[in-house]
Amino acid sequence: MRRKTSLVLLALAVFFAALSPLLRWYAFPRLAKIPANQYQDMVLEAKDATLLDYGSMTAKKVSKITIVQTLKGNVEASEKIEKTAGKDVVVWDGLSYVVGPDGKMVSKIPERYIFDAHTQDPVHATGEMVDGDPVKRAGIEFKWPFLTEKRDYVYFDAQARTSAPIHYMGTRNFRGLDVYYFEQTIPWTKVPFPKTMPVQGITPASLAKTGTTRWYTTVRKFWVEPLTGAPVYGEELHKEELRGGTLLGGRDKVTVFAGDVKMREDYIRHTVDLVKSNRTLVLLMTSYLPWGFLVLGVLLLSLSLWLEARGRRPAPTRVDEPEPVTA
Repeated sequence: MRRKTSLVLLALAVFFAALSPLLRWYAFPRLAKIPANQYQDMVLEAKDATLLDYGSMTAKKVSKITIVQTLKGNVEASEKIEKTAGKDVVVWDGLSYVVGPDGKMVSKIPERYIFDAHTQDPVHATGEMVDGDPVKRAGIEFKWPFLTEKRDYVYFDAQARTSAPIHYMGTRNFRGLDVYYFEQTIPWTKVPFPKTMPVQGITPASLAKTGTTRWYTTVRKFWVEPLTGAPVYGEELHKEELRGGTLLGGRDKVTVFAGDVKMREDYIRHTVDLVKSNRTLVLLMTSYLPWGFLVLGVLLLSLSLWLEARGRRPAPTRVDEPEPVTA
């Protein structure tokens, strides 16, 4: 009976010991993915910012500029692309909507971002665009990969339509979470005018006739939770200018927008809470269960060997005492 029990325990020990690396290195990369139907929004604010008054074509100080960013998963489009891509694909239809202190639209830029659901690497397919312009992304955008590493990444800049390194700058603590801090600087770059302008009748084509061009620079900062790859906080030191042409009335340049764009407090709290819950799920797959199965396997193996050793121990020989001799 002990021998049968020992063999059963040995089989269980081998099973759990083998399951430990399989769960971490085989199952997790296949199970961890961004859902195709995910929807998220984010509100950012730039307080005491500078904004162009198109009526007088002069830059003025304003109390606040609000940027609403939405990302909506397009399930139908992702399923269509998956048929030819041969992998799990996510399609995010995004919109960056900027409003001034009076609630009027300053700009709105739609975007379609197509990427691998597991690795977050870009997937190139028809429909990939920024503000109606076809693009071919290199690098990540919006989200880092699961199990983010302490290294530089390539990050796509939607304004410039190009990718550039975003640098790992160290580990920090943000509201109880250990996060990786990344920073990217986009130098002054000539960028296209938005297709939708805040003044009726003004179009990118009409602006091009004046010879005036639009320039942009930013310092982009992200605090990223490494297990989930989700930014828990973001900030941009953002500047835009109009340069040259007849539109400026002889001036060399005029500021369109300048401000320190930060996530609004209520969205910071919501994001941190969401990331903390998702972080537990990732830890379960990458640490808690693999290590737990490995420890369980070692314990079962030890118990199996102990029972086997006891089963092989020879039974003590009984020595009968001699009977007393009677006369």
